Amino acid sequence: MKASIGDRLIVESATTGVARRDGEIVGVHHADGTPPYDVRWSDTGHVSMVFPGPDAHVHHYAGHGAGQGRGQEERTGTPA
Repeated sequence: MKASIGDRLIVESATTGVARRDGEIVGVHHADGTPPYDVRWSDTGHVSMVFPGPDAHVHHYAGHGAGQGRGQEERTGTPA
């Protein structure tokens, strides 16, 4: 999993009836874009450091650098 500042982290819920969470990535701790990330959660506005698990994926937005995957989602556990 790789992300840039401004991308969105989406965490799916494994529990029925519990909404997924999403937030804007506001900090990346490694130059190669690997976790952990600082995420501002859309439901609370709180910023926390996140080590995404297998239930998370990154939605890359166009306009962030010249890398691959712009405008696409990247899921954990999927070969790059």
